[in-house]
Amino acid sequence: MSDFTITEERSPTKGRYVVKSAGKPDAELTYSIANDHMIIIDHTGVPDDWRGMGVGKALVQRAVEDARARGVQIIPLCPFAKAQINKTPDWHDVLEPVRNT
Repeated sequence: MSDFTITEERSPTKGRYVVKSAGKPDAELTYSIANDHMIIIDHTGVPDDWRGMGVGKALVQRAVEDARARGVQIIPLCPFAKAQINKTPDWHDVLEPVRNT
């Protein structure tokens, strides 16, 4: 998994984590910034050139680590990100609690 670098591109309302390499399409995880305390992961895309290298999981892990550092919660609408977070109990602390109203 150390054969790639993840960078973040962020604006006031959205962002993405991206893995780039010359000659390969970008792998990315995109999110929306709902407010100062919450992001919504809406897409993870890993082209075939990156498959089998752990890039998708690494993108989710980076989002989780940055959410912790920023003190924000995550709503994972992306099915891949949701599955990765659900499979990794150590990441559950960043999940936005479900509220029954």
